[in-house]
Amino acid sequence: MRLIFLGPPGAGKGTQAARIVAKHGIPQLSTGDMLRAAVAAGTPVGQQAKAVMDAGGLVSDEIVIGIVADRIEEPDAKKGFILDGFPRTLAQAEALDKMLEGKGLKLDAVLELKVDQSKLVDRIVRRAEEARAAGQPVRKDDDPEVFKTRLEAYNRDTAIVAPYYAKRGQLTEIDGMHPIDAVSAAIESALSETVRG
Repeated sequence: MRLIFLGPPGAGKGTQAARIVAKHGIPQLSTGDMLRAAVAAGTPVGQQAKAVMDAGGLVSDEIVIGIVADRIEEPDAKKGFILDGFPRTLAQAEALDKMLEGKGLKLDAVLELKVDQSKLVDRIVRRAEEARAAGQPVRKDDDPEVFKTRLEAYNRDTAIVAPYYAKRGQLTEIDGMHPIDAVSAAIESALSETVRG
């Protein structure tokens, strides 16, 4: 089962991906984690990435796709994987399709968690207030201004990825505003139809 999770920050992708990992035994692949692992392992692609990062640059799509291509060859990803936070742009989505095609693989499903973005900001503000009231540090991502910046970046760069998959008939929209268990049930229902269909 090869999946992509789309949705703005704070939509619950991490929570839902963790449940799929536990239920289906496939790894959740975060490009940030893969990048760090490739650099630490000193793979050829990891060395390229390290050189770019050491120079203060952003790692190119080509390098990221190379890292994803290497990672999905590992034994734990043979049954499938969840890509979380990738692809972030149209160019990455197209490059991912080409790379998978080259390996004779295809995506089984692209799930988009649809959420009311104005309520997301409220949710983050409330979470930050609760942390402050309890005398706990506020997570950097829970700072409303930081969160709004991440949301703007998502709307500018990543929101166009969903229509790309919709045109290809691969996108399933899930209402992410429901309680966590209801969202999980909707995802499982979508997966059983997509994977068996």
